[in-house]
Amino acid sequence: MYLKAFDIDFTVCRLKDASEVDFDDEFCFFAKTDEELSLVCPTENVPENTEKREDGWKCFRIDAVLDFSLTGILADISNLLAENGIGIFAVSTYNTDYIFTKEENFEIALDLLGDHGYDLF
Repeated sequence: MYLKAFDIDFTVCRLKDASEVDFDDEFCFFAKTDEELSLVCPTENVPENTEKREDGWKCFRIDAVLDFSLTGILADISNLLAENGIGIFAVSTYNTDYIFTKEENFEIALDLLGDHGYDLF
């Protein structure tokens, strides 16, 4: 399975409202629930109306369109990283999954995945 790493710094944040979200940005992961508005975006594009933020995330994605009947891919990746003390923040889209790790663990995570049969580019 192929993984594509991105050389972008990301921020996970909680927003007051969505008025300042740039939905035209190349990467904009937005979620709205009955409790909160969350955004994951490049750090350079964090909106002014952010209530809380967590900087220092890096990202890679499973570089394939994943059929909904496929199971265990994200679990395999998260278990491997968890066994090595690396936490993740995952975002799923219609096509695939994006996995975020803290910046200081990013290269270690990629090396571990490469050692376990994942092809990185």
